[in-house]
Amino acid sequence: MGKTTTAHLATTQDTWDTEAGSFKGLFLRVLRVLCGGDLRAGLASLALCAALSGGCGYALAGRGSFLPAHIRTIGIPTFTNRTTVFNVETLLTQQVRSEFIGRGKYTVLPQAGDVDAQLVGEIGSIAIQPASFTPNQLASRYVITMTARIELRDMRANEVLWENPAVVFRQEYEATSGKDALDPAAFFGQDANALDRLSAEFARAIVSAILEAF
Repeated sequence: MGKTTTAHLATTQDTWDTEAGSFKGLFLRVLRVLCGGDLRAGLASLALCAALSGGCGYALAGRGSFLPAHIRTIGIPTFTNRTTVFNVETLLTQQVRSEFIGRGKYTVLPQAGDVDAQLVGEIGSIAIQPASFTPNQLASRYVITMTARIELRDMRANEVLWENPAVVFRQEYEATSGKDALDPAAFFGQDANALDRLSAEFARAIVSAILEAF
């Protein structure tokens, strides 16, 4: 199964989403992670967030654009997996660690203790639904929705730096097997690369939201 060119929410301006390396692409990914809705609703929610802190389900200590200066080491233990999809917690945790390491400012460790900050995550659900059908009423495209809880805590001050208790992330995939696969475990069993891509995009959006969205 292959990933469609547009891998997130269907909008009237989907061409923005293809500019993955541009500010527009980054803005859209961060917006979807923070507010988890369609683009128009997300833009409205973003405006609301500017007026009402915490309006998008996150909280940040301080008003700067980066983490506090004393944050040098970040512990990212393996996420908790509440779904039936095997190994998704391992892949997602590895991708989040890689994203932080790629920023070049932080030392990332797998443990929870002896660190300046700790990021914990819990994957609550992964659902798959048909997005379009063939003339024979077989699914031709699927939309996969993953929800998670993410929290970054300052271990020195014992306060939450960033959190989102209900992250919603969506991607669309084309069906190529000719069979319906509404069970996420079965779907990813047929296309292991799809899980890798989903984890990578999710991690990139999460880390961008934490480091760059404020």
